[in-house]
Amino acid sequence: MNSPQAASHAHQDPAKTAGQEVGGSSETGYAAKHTPSAASQATLNTDKLDEVRKLFTAHLENKGLRKTGERYAILEEIYARSGHFDVDELYAGMKERGLQVSRATVYNTLDLLVEQGLVSKHQFGRNLAQYEKSYGYRQHDHVICTECHKVVEFCDPRIHGIQTMVGELLNFHILHHSLNLYGICGDCRAQAAVRNPTLPA
Repeated sequence: MNSPQAASHAHQDPAKTAGQEVGGSSETGYAAKHTPSAASQATLNTDKLDEVRKLFTAHLENKGLRKTGERYAILEEIYARSGHFDVDELYAGMKERGLQVSRATVYNTLDLLVEQGLVSKHQFGRNLAQYEKSYGYRQHDHVICTECHKVVEFCDPRIHGIQTMVGELLNFHILHHSLNLYGICGDCRAQAAVRNPTLPA
């Protein structure tokens, strides 16, 4: 995960529900608490989500932007998910819940979350950007299949050791790194071997 953790905490709590502004007013008509879509596999950590909401609220206030229900619903949907997702998957998840969120709002909110360090953005060698939540999650790296585009996360403490050593050697304070390894996964190699038994496994 490549984005550093977001900085300071807000002094004012953000909307606790997807339909409320801070202070209780609603600008969007979202009356009920946002429930993550069926595509969301992870269990929400309430404490972490509250912390992320506060950080996002502070970011919106610092930029003079409205704290709308749609933005908080998108944030909550992201932090309920596991793994990586693209804009279409996130948008479909919101629509699945019957939430009227425009694609433009999804794109704009993702940009704000990436800017704040709450979400990481990846290209993985394709034009299609993929995202993942980043606040409070450990640094990790990726292996990407060039055939099916599957992304597998891994964490090796030796990489952190190399990062520390290089920083000391070159007199750099290393903030974070990005390491993506590309290859062909076992499933794709097996399928190719079925089609052409002469290929190496």
